[in-house]
Amino acid sequence: MPRLMLSNELWSKLEKILLQHAIYNKPDLRMTVEGMLYRIRCGCPWRDLPRAFGCWNTVYKRFNAWSAAGKWLKIFKALLVDPDFEWVFIDGTYVKAHQHCAGAVSQQPEAIGKSRAGNTSKIHLAVDAHGLPVDFSITGGEINDCTAAPELIAKLPSSTEVIVADKGYDSEYLRQLIEARKARSVIPRRHTSTKGNSDMDWALYRFRHLVENAFARLKHYRAVAFRYDKLKRNYESVVAIACAYLWLPM
Repeated sequence: MPRLMLSNELWSKLEKILLQHAIYNKPDLRMTVEGMLYRIRCGCPWRDLPRAFGCWNTVYKRFNAWSAAGKWLKIFKALLVDPDFEWVFIDGTYVKAHQHCAGAVSQQPEAIGKSRAGNTSKIHLAVDAHGLPVDFSITGGEINDCTAAPELIAKLPSSTEVIVADKGYDSEYLRQLIEARKARSVIPRRHTSTKGNSDMDWALYRFRHLVENAFARLKHYRAVAFRYDKLKRNYESVVAIACAYLWLPM
């Protein structure tokens, strides 16, 4: 029997949310979700799922259908219980794209781009003051942090008080955008800046490791750390499942 991830307590909590999002309560629902978690944790091809989870094609088709309907993203959002938006930390990380994720039959861009590491995607993540993920976006690896930041910041609630980021987000446009939301930016300027960092809150900036810690926890899942999915929406669901699992015990 393969190792499972959902205790009875966690499953009882997740099951209620699944049913609220129009997911039919079939007898094998729990093992179907366990199969999705197993594949994301191990990064194996869907065809190699152990028989304990049922027919691999059934598990894949449900995952694909739920991804197309955006259900995993909604489930992740439903699991956010009283996030602390006093401080929000944002950052991005590269994800190497496996050769098998190329060639999707789609007219839409699938967020796979060329960077120094070859074909890559990029996860842009926002975490709250407790270091738990509150939102994310997926882009191609060639998209820099400043370009993706406005979309990510726009998703944050108006109650956000401070946004903390590293030098990769050093942009006056970004600072003005944050100030327009009546929030404060804690972003160090590059050494070439004429304004300097006299106004930097270095004590708060020390906590920026919380977003790095969140990336480290998410990349325990091999299908997050290394992209195997052809479709952007399916990879978004993979990241959403990993984020949801961090919130599940809360």
